[in-house]
This record gives sequence, C-alpha cells and structure tokens, in this order.
Amino acid sequence: MQRSHDYWMAKAMAEARKAQVKHEVPIGCVIVRDDIIIARAHNLRESKQDPAAHAELLAIRKAARKLASWRLLDTTLYVTLEPCLMCMGAIILARIPRVVFGCFDPKAGAAGSLYDLSNDPRLNHRLELVSGIRGAECSQQLSSFFAALRQRRRATS
Repeated sequence: MQRSHDYWMAKAMAEARKAQVKHEVPIGCVIVRDDIIIARAHNLRESKQDPAAHAELLAIRKAARKLASWRLLDTTLYVTLEPCLMCMGAIILARIPRVVFGCFDPKAGAAGSLYDLSNDPRLNHRLELVSGIRGAECSQQLSSFFAALRQRRRATS
C-alpha cells in the first residue's frame, strides 16, 4: 500500500515535536524508501552546538549508513520546512530524487523561496519538489515555537 504525502509529513511533524521538547527549532525530517521510513531526525543545532545539525542532514547521514551507500536513490525526503542552501546541497549530492516539504522559508529557502536548486541546469542532479503538504500546520508549529521563545525572552529580561 502506497501511503500519502500527508501521512509521511505527519511523521516528519512528529519529529519536529521532538525537537521542540528539546527547545530546538521544530523541524523534522523522515526519509522513505519502498513505503518504509529508513531514517528520521529533527533539528539538534542547539543541543549539539553544531550549525550543520539540521534535520535533513542528520536524516541523510542515517539513511546513508542504513543503505551502506551515499546514493539515496529511490527515496523521498519529507521535511516540515523548505530546505536551506546547505540542506539542498546535501540532498542533491545524495541523489535524492524527491523532496516533499510543508511550508516555505522566505528567509532561507533554497527550494523555491530565495533560490531553487532543485532544477538548476548547472548542477548534475535534478529532483522533484512537492510543497505545501500540511503547510499551514507546519507553519503554525514554527510560529508557535518562536512566539513562545519571544515570550520567554521578554519574561527573563
């Protein structure tokens, strides 16, 4: 049975909730192959003090280890927020053929907002993009997190 984008995005949103519990920006990612999650991750930049600990990069590394290959062919990456330049670079290098994301990132997005690396003819890999899956929910998850963060900062200053 082929599950829907909506189903897999719900799994990515569950990962984002794990990040939020850790006071991380709530971004979650799952990588699916043959209707099975092969990797899942959420943002850990604050916990690891690592600027590269984005959900997508962590999930890509896990998937590569699981498949024993850096080529993540026949996979779909689901992420709650449009990937940034760094993550789109990793997605392209990993040869992931399809990316599905929830909401656009007008400040850092590299899959349609600021840039669109998915079909740049200068690069050696192109991929299919699907956007807006559970977009309002993903956007609300992020907005609520940042509103609470601003409130906490005001309360302590």
